[in-house]
Amino acid sequence: MRVNPVHMKSIHKRLLDWYDLHGRKNLPWQWRGQAYPVWISEIMLQQTQVNTVIPYFQRFMKRFPDIKTLAGAPLDDVLHHWTGLGYYARARNLHKAAQCITAEHNGLFPANLEAVVALPGIGRSTAGAILAFAHGQRHPILDGNVKRVLTRLHAIPGWPGERSVELQLWDKADFHTPYERAADYTQAIMDLGATVCRRGKPDCPACPLRRSCLARKTGRAHEYPHRRPRKTLPEKTVVMPMVLNGDRVLLQQRPPSGIWGALWGFPECPREVDIPSWCRQHLGLTVTAAAAWPTVRHSFSHYRLLIVPVPAQLKRAQDRVMECPRAVWYNLNGPDDRGFPAPVKKLMDKLRKAL
Repeated sequence: MRVNPVHMKSIHKRLLDWYDLHGRKNLPWQWRGQAYPVWISEIMLQQTQVNTVIPYFQRFMKRFPDIKTLAGAPLDDVLHHWTGLGYYARARNLHKAAQCITAEHNGLFPANLEAVVALPGIGRSTAGAILAFAHGQRHPILDGNVKRVLTRLHAIPGWPGERSVELQLWDKADFHTPYERAADYTQAIMDLGATVCRRGKPDCPACPLRRSCLARKTGRAHEYPHRRPRKTLPEKTVVMPMVLNGDRVLLQQRPPSGIWGALWGFPECPREVDIPSWCRQHLGLTVTAAAAWPTVRHSFSHYRLLIVPVPAQLKRAQDRVMECPRAVWYNLNGPDDRGFPAPVKKLMDKLRKAL
Protein backbone atom coordinates (compact mmCIF):
# COMPACT_ATOMS: atom_id res chain seq x y z
CA MET A 1 0.00 0.00 0.00
CA ARG A 2 1.31 3.43 -0.97
CA VAL A 3 0.64 6.85 0.51
CA ASN A 4 0.33 10.04 -1.49
CA PRO A 5 3.87 11.61 -1.49
CA VAL A 6 2.27 14.99 -0.76
CA HIS A 7 1.04 13.59 2.55
CA MET A 8 4.55 12.48 3.46
CA LYS A 9 6.01 15.89 2.61
CA SER A 10 3.52 17.56 4.93
CA ILE A 11 4.37 15.37 7.93
CA HIS A 12 6.40 18.05 9.71
CA LYS A 13 3.68 20.69 9.20
CA ARG A 14 1.00 18.48 10.73
CA LEU A 15 3.30 17.53 13.59
CA LEU A 16 4.07 21.16 14.35
CA ASP A 17 0.38 22.12 14.26
CA TRP A 18 -0.33 19.26 16.67
CA TYR A 19 2.58 20.31 18.89
CA ASP A 20 1.29 23.88 19.12
CA LEU A 21 -1.93 22.52 20.60
CA HIS A 22 -0.85 19.41 22.49
CA GLY A 23 2.95 19.35 22.89
CA ARG A 24 4.77 19.41 26.21
CA LYS A 25 6.19 22.90 26.73
CA ASN A 26 6.70 23.12 30.49
CA LEU A 27 9.23 20.38 31.20
CA PRO A 28 11.86 21.57 33.70
CA TRP A 29 14.75 21.17 31.25
CA GLN A 30 13.24 23.18 28.41
CA TRP A 31 15.65 26.10 28.69
CA ARG A 32 16.32 27.31 25.18
CA GLY A 33 19.88 28.49 24.62
CA GLN A 34 21.31 26.48 27.54
CA ALA A 35 22.81 23.13 26.60
CA TYR A 36 23.70 21.91 30.10
CA PRO A 37 20.17 21.17 31.44
CA VAL A 38 19.18 19.73 28.06
CA TRP A 39 22.20 17.43 28.10
CA ILE A 40 21.48 16.20 31.63
CA SER A 41 17.83 15.53 30.78
CA GLU A 42 18.59 13.74 27.51
CA ILE A 43 20.96 11.35 29.27
CA MET A 44 18.46 10.71 32.07
CA LEU A 45 15.67 10.11 29.55
CA GLN A 46 17.55 7.28 27.88
CA GLN A 47 15.63 4.12 28.86
CA THR A 48 13.63 6.13 31.45
CA GLN A 49 10.21 7.80 31.29
CA VAL A 50 9.64 11.53 31.75
CA ASN A 51 7.63 11.27 34.99
CA THR A 52 10.38 9.20 36.59
CA VAL A 53 13.13 11.56 35.43
CA ILE A 54 11.64 14.88 36.60
CA PRO A 55 12.38 14.58 40.37
CA TYR A 56 15.84 13.13 39.68
CA PHE A 57 16.59 15.97 37.27
CA GLN A 58 15.50 18.59 39.76
CA ARG A 59 17.64 17.13 42.56
CA PHE A 60 20.61 16.69 40.22
CA MET A 61 20.45 20.27 38.96
CA LYS A 62 20.19 21.61 42.50
CA ARG A 63 23.37 19.75 43.50
CA PHE A 64 25.23 20.21 40.18
CA PRO A 65 23.93 23.49 38.71
CA ASP A 66 26.64 23.77 36.05
CA ILE A 67 29.36 21.86 34.21
CA LYS A 68 32.15 23.10 36.47
CA THR A 69 30.38 21.85 39.60
CA LEU A 70 29.67 18.47 38.02
CA ALA A 71 33.25 18.08 36.79
CA GLY A 72 34.70 18.87 40.22
CA ALA A 73 32.34 16.67 42.22
CA PRO A 74 33.38 13.26 43.58
CA LEU A 75 32.07 10.41 41.46
CA ASP A 76 30.45 8.94 44.59
CA ASP A 77 28.33 12.06 44.92
CA VAL A 78 27.25 11.90 41.27
CA LEU A 79 26.32 8.23 41.60
CA HIS A 80 24.45 8.95 44.83
CA HIS A 81 22.21 11.42 42.99
CA TRP A 82 21.69 8.80 40.26
CA THR A 83 20.76 5.95 42.63
CA GLY A 84 17.47 4.43 41.48
CA LEU A 85 17.65 5.59 37.85
CA GLY A 86 19.66 2.56 36.76
CA TYR A 87 22.03 2.22 33.81
CA TYR A 88 24.78 3.78 35.92
CA ALA A 89 27.25 4.03 33.04
CA ARG A 90 25.20 7.09 32.07
CA ALA A 91 26.19 8.86 35.30
CA ARG A 92 29.84 7.84 35.00
CA ASN A 93 29.92 9.12 31.43
CA LEU A 94 28.25 12.39 32.45
CA HIS A 95 31.01 12.93 35.00
CA LYS A 96 33.76 12.09 32.47
CA ALA A 97 32.18 14.30 29.82
CA ALA A 98 31.95 17.25 32.22
CA GLN A 99 35.66 16.87 32.94
CA CYS A 100 36.41 16.71 29.19
CA ILE A 101 34.35 19.85 28.56
CA THR A 102 36.17 21.64 31.37
CA ALA A 103 39.59 20.61 30.06
CA GLU A 104 39.03 20.83 26.30
CA HIS A 105 36.23 23.37 25.78
CA ASN A 106 36.86 25.92 28.54
CA GLY A 107 33.84 24.63 30.44
CA LEU A 108 31.41 25.46 27.62
CA PHE A 109 29.27 22.72 26.11
CA PRO A 110 30.34 22.43 22.43
CA ALA A 111 27.93 23.62 19.77
CA ASN A 112 28.82 21.39 16.82
CA LEU A 113 27.70 17.82 16.26
CA GLU A 114 31.14 16.22 15.85
CA ALA A 115 32.45 17.67 19.10
CA VAL A 116 29.34 16.63 21.02
CA VAL A 117 29.42 13.05 19.67
CA ALA A 118 33.07 12.84 20.75
CA LEU A 119 32.06 13.26 24.40
CA PRO A 120 31.67 10.11 26.54
CA GLY A 121 28.18 8.62 26.52
CA ILE A 122 26.72 10.75 23.71
CA GLY A 123 25.66 9.23 20.39
CA ARG A 124 24.38 10.81 17.22
CA SER A 125 20.73 10.99 18.25
CA THR A 126 21.37 12.43 21.71
CA ALA A 127 23.82 14.96 20.29
CA GLY A 128 21.29 16.04 17.67
CA ALA A 129 18.56 16.47 20.28
CA ILE A 130 20.79 18.56 22.55
CA LEU A 131 21.82 20.90 19.73
CA ALA A 132 18.26 21.18 18.43
CA PHE A 133 16.80 22.07 21.82
CA ALA A 134 19.65 24.31 22.98
CA HIS A 135 20.51 26.09 19.73
CA GLY A 136 17.72 25.34 17.24
CA GLN A 137 20.07 23.43 14.97
CA ARG A 138 18.61 20.98 12.46
CA HIS A 139 19.69 17.43 13.19
CA PRO A 140 17.60 14.29 12.72
CA ILE A 141 17.16 12.24 15.87
CA LEU A 142 16.28 8.60 16.43
CA ASP A 143 15.38 7.80 20.02
CA GLY A 144 12.97 5.01 20.94
CA ASN A 145 9.84 7.13 20.52
CA VAL A 146 10.91 8.44 17.13
CA LYS A 147 11.81 4.95 15.92
CA ARG A 148 8.31 3.77 16.82
CA VAL A 149 6.61 6.67 15.01
CA LEU A 150 8.68 6.28 11.85
CA THR A 151 8.48 2.49 11.82
CA ARG A 152 4.67 2.66 11.92
CA LEU A 153 4.41 5.62 9.58
CA HIS A 154 6.39 3.82 6.86
CA ALA A 155 5.55 0.22 7.90
CA ILE A 156 9.24 -0.65 8.06
CA PRO A 157 9.65 -4.36 8.87
CA GLY A 158 12.34 -5.81 11.12
CA TRP A 159 13.74 -5.02 14.54
CA PRO A 160 14.94 -1.36 14.73
CA GLY A 161 18.16 -2.52 16.39
CA GLU A 162 19.26 -4.23 13.17
CA ARG A 163 21.72 -2.12 11.22
CA SER A 164 19.79 -2.30 7.93
CA VAL A 165 16.56 -1.20 9.62
CA GLU A 166 18.31 1.56 11.55
CA LEU A 167 19.78 2.97 8.33
CA GLN A 168 16.30 3.16 6.80
CA LEU A 169 15.03 4.96 9.89
CA TRP A 170 17.86 7.50 9.80
CA ASP A 171 16.99 8.19 6.16
CA LYS A 172 13.32 8.78 7.05
CA ALA A 173 14.23 10.89 10.08
CA ASP A 174 16.40 13.13 7.92
CA PHE A 175 13.71 13.40 5.25
CA HIS A 176 11.04 14.59 7.69
CA THR A 177 13.14 16.98 9.85
CA PRO A 178 12.47 20.58 8.73
CA TYR A 179 14.96 23.42 8.60
CA GLU A 180 12.57 25.80 10.35
CA ARG A 181 11.39 25.21 13.93
CA ALA A 182 13.77 22.26 14.24
CA ALA A 183 13.61 22.32 18.05
CA ASP A 184 9.79 22.29 18.10
CA TYR A 185 9.68 19.50 15.52
CA THR A 186 12.14 17.43 17.55
CA GLN A 187 10.04 17.83 20.68
CA ALA A 188 6.87 17.18 18.69
CA ILE A 189 7.89 13.81 17.29
CA MET A 190 9.22 12.75 20.71
CA ASP A 191 5.94 13.80 22.34
CA LEU A 192 3.86 12.04 19.71
CA GLY A 193 5.67 8.77 20.36
CA ALA A 194 5.38 9.16 24.12
CA THR A 195 1.74 10.22 24.38
CA VAL A 196 -0.12 9.09 21.23
CA CYS A 197 1.91 6.57 19.21
CA ARG A 198 2.45 4.51 22.34
CA ARG A 199 4.06 1.10 22.38
CA GLY A 200 1.17 -0.92 23.76
CA LYS A 201 -2.01 0.95 22.81
CA PRO A 202 -1.45 3.56 20.08
CA ASP A 203 -4.21 6.17 20.02
CA CYS A 204 -4.52 6.25 16.23
CA PRO A 205 -7.70 8.40 16.09
CA ALA A 206 -5.86 11.20 17.93
CA CYS A 207 -2.75 11.03 15.74
CA PRO A 208 -2.13 13.95 13.36
CA LEU A 209 -0.32 11.56 10.98
CA ARG A 210 -3.09 8.96 10.71
CA ARG A 211 -3.87 9.76 7.05
CA SER A 212 -0.32 8.89 6.08
CA CYS A 213 0.44 6.01 8.44
CA LEU A 214 0.90 2.76 6.51
CA ALA A 215 0.69 0.61 9.63
CA ARG A 216 -2.70 2.12 10.53
CA LYS A 217 -4.01 1.74 6.99
CA THR A 218 -3.34 -2.00 7.12
CA GLY A 219 -4.71 -2.31 10.68
CA ARG A 220 -1.33 -3.50 11.97
CA ALA A 221 -0.07 -0.56 14.02
CA HIS A 222 0.25 -2.78 17.08
CA GLU A 223 2.70 -5.03 15.18
CA TYR A 224 5.26 -2.26 14.67
CA PRO A 225 8.05 -1.95 15.46
CA HIS A 226 8.90 -5.62 15.27
CA ARG A 227 10.24 -7.04 18.50
CA ARG A 228 13.81 -7.98 19.11
CA PRO A 229 14.38 -11.68 18.37
CA ARG A 230 13.87 -13.56 21.61
CA LYS A 231 16.75 -15.16 23.38
CA THR A 232 16.95 -16.89 26.70
CA LEU A 233 18.84 -14.82 29.23
CA PRO A 234 21.57 -16.72 31.06
CA GLU A 235 21.44 -16.61 34.85
CA LYS A 236 24.23 -15.88 37.29
CA THR A 237 23.90 -16.49 41.03
CA VAL A 238 25.96 -14.64 43.63
CA VAL A 239 25.89 -14.78 47.41
CA MET A 240 26.08 -11.44 49.20
CA PRO A 241 27.12 -11.63 52.87
CA MET A 242 25.59 -8.66 54.71
CA VAL A 243 28.05 -8.38 57.61
CA LEU A 244 26.64 -6.30 60.47
CA ASN A 245 28.59 -4.63 63.25
CA GLY A 246 25.94 -2.94 65.38
CA ASP A 247 24.15 -0.49 63.10
CA ARG A 248 26.95 -0.63 60.53
CA VAL A 249 27.18 -2.94 57.54
CA LEU A 250 30.25 -3.81 55.51
CA LEU A 251 30.25 -2.38 52.00
CA GLN A 252 32.78 -2.58 49.18
CA GLN A 253 33.08 -0.33 46.17
CA ARG A 254 32.98 -2.09 42.84
CA PRO A 255 35.66 -1.56 40.16
CA PRO A 256 35.24 1.66 38.14
CA SER A 257 34.01 -0.09 34.98
CA GLY A 258 31.60 -2.90 34.22
CA ILE A 259 28.23 -3.71 35.77
CA TRP A 260 27.47 -1.31 38.63
CA GLY A 261 30.89 0.29 38.13
CA ALA A 262 32.05 2.45 41.08
CA LEU A 263 28.85 1.75 43.04
CA TRP A 264 28.87 0.42 46.60
CA GLY A 265 27.46 -2.94 47.61
CA PHE A 266 27.92 -6.00 49.73
CA PRO A 267 30.85 -8.37 49.22
CA GLU A 268 30.15 -11.15 46.75
CA CYS A 269 31.14 -14.79 47.00
CA PRO A 270 30.36 -17.93 44.98
CA ARG A 271 27.55 -20.33 45.76
CA GLU A 272 28.11 -23.34 47.98
CA VAL A 273 30.73 -21.64 50.17
CA ASP A 274 30.84 -21.58 53.93
CA ILE A 275 30.16 -17.93 54.74
CA PRO A 276 32.19 -17.76 58.01
CA SER A 277 35.20 -19.45 56.34
CA TRP A 278 34.97 -17.19 53.30
CA CYS A 279 34.73 -14.03 55.41
CA ARG A 280 37.70 -15.10 57.51
CA GLN A 281 39.81 -15.88 54.45
CA HIS A 282 38.84 -12.97 52.20
CA LEU A 283 37.83 -10.23 54.62
CA GLY A 284 39.77 -11.06 57.77
CA LEU A 285 36.53 -11.12 59.76
CA THR A 286 35.09 -13.64 62.19
CA VAL A 287 31.34 -13.84 61.66
CA THR A 288 28.31 -15.98 62.36
CA ALA A 289 25.92 -16.38 59.45
CA ALA A 290 22.13 -16.57 59.66
CA ALA A 291 19.73 -18.19 57.21
CA ALA A 292 19.69 -16.68 53.74
CA TRP A 293 16.93 -14.24 52.84
CA PRO A 294 14.75 -14.92 49.78
CA THR A 295 16.60 -14.68 46.48
CA VAL A 296 16.45 -11.28 44.77
CA ARG A 297 16.17 -11.27 40.98
CA HIS A 298 17.60 -8.41 38.93
CA SER A 299 17.66 -8.38 35.13
CA PHE A 300 20.24 -6.74 32.93
CA SER A 301 20.03 -6.55 29.14
CA HIS A 302 22.25 -9.60 28.65
CA TYR A 303 21.76 -11.74 31.76
CA ARG A 304 19.68 -12.20 34.90
CA LEU A 305 21.35 -11.85 38.29
CA LEU A 306 20.11 -13.96 41.21
CA ILE A 307 21.23 -12.48 44.53
CA VAL A 308 21.26 -14.63 47.64
CA PRO A 309 21.49 -12.21 50.60
CA VAL A 310 22.90 -13.74 53.78
CA PRO A 311 22.82 -11.74 57.06
CA ALA A 312 25.98 -12.22 59.11
CA GLN A 313 27.05 -10.81 62.46
CA LEU A 314 30.57 -9.72 63.32
CA LYS A 315 31.69 -12.02 66.11
CA ARG A 316 34.77 -10.23 67.42
CA ALA A 317 34.70 -6.47 67.71
CA GLN A 318 38.47 -6.25 67.39
CA ASP A 319 38.34 -7.71 63.88
CA ARG A 320 39.12 -5.28 61.11
CA VAL A 321 38.53 -5.57 57.39
CA MET A 322 41.67 -6.57 55.53
CA GLU A 323 43.55 -3.66 54.01
CA CYS A 324 41.22 -2.60 51.23
CA PRO A 325 40.79 1.01 50.07
CA ARG A 326 37.30 0.21 48.78
CA ALA A 327 35.74 -1.16 51.97
CA VAL A 328 33.82 0.75 54.66
CA TRP A 329 31.60 0.13 57.66
CA TYR A 330 28.51 1.99 56.49
CA ASN A 331 26.19 3.48 59.11
CA LEU A 332 22.67 2.35 58.23
CA ASN A 333 21.16 5.03 60.49
CA GLY A 334 23.43 7.82 59.25
CA PRO A 335 23.61 7.42 55.46
CA ASP A 336 26.03 9.52 53.46
CA ASP A 337 26.27 10.45 49.80
CA ARG A 338 27.31 7.46 47.72
CA GLY A 339 25.75 5.43 44.95
CA PHE A 340 24.08 2.03 45.30
CA PRO A 341 22.56 -0.43 42.84
CA ALA A 342 18.78 -0.59 43.28
CA PRO A 343 18.68 -4.14 44.75
CA VAL A 344 21.45 -3.32 47.23
CA LYS A 345 19.60 -0.18 48.36
CA LYS A 346 16.43 -2.23 48.93
CA LEU A 347 18.34 -4.80 50.96
CA MET A 348 19.90 -2.05 53.05
CA ASP A 349 16.47 -0.58 53.74
CA LYS A 350 15.33 -4.02 54.87
CA LEU A 351 18.39 -4.35 57.12
CA ARG A 352 17.72 -0.94 58.63
CA LYS A 353 14.15 -1.89 59.53
CA ALA A 354 15.36 -5.13 61.09
CA LEU A 355 17.81 -3.41 63.48
